[in-house]
Parts: sequence; C-alpha cells; structure tokens
Amino acid sequence: MMGLSETDIHPFIIKIWLEETADEANRPMWRGHIVHVPDGEGRYLEELDDIAAFIAPYLENMGVKFGLLWQVKHWLSRWRLSRIGRS
Repeated sequence: MMGLSETDIHPFIIKIWLEETADEANRPMWRGHIVHVPDGEGRYLEELDDIAAFIAPYLENMGVKFGLLWQVKHWLSRWRLSRIGRS
C-alpha cells in the first residue's frame, strides 16, 4: 500500500445475512448492509449484486472504466432503487 493516498483507499463495511423467509421460488433471500467508512454513506442490500452497484461509483471516481454490460446493469440497479424510494 505504499504510495497510495487517502483518496485512493475506500474501505467498506459489509454485513450480509440469510433471511428466514424465502421467495416464491423457495430460494433463500440474502440481505445486508454496506457502509463506505470515510463518508458514512450506507445502504441496505436486497441482493448481493447491490454490493457491486454501491461500490461502482467510488471506483468510477478513481478512473475505473466499466464495459457496456456493467453500465447497463448499474443503470438498471439505480433505476430500481429510485422506484423503491417512490413507493
């Protein structure tokens, strides 16, 4: 980690757990919570894929370029979260 500045380091705390209830297909439901330590921003997770969606903007700010498929998935995830917030 030599030579890294604080703006290059993004620690996260991620907690995940298995919900007791199952969905319609009788699959277990994973839930969780993620927090970006430096700014305290956090979010509850309804799917494990939400972990990557939460971390992606921090990586983009560091200059990481994602492919088209990732960008579409990320956009859909943000859209889904915005819809949940309106209900």
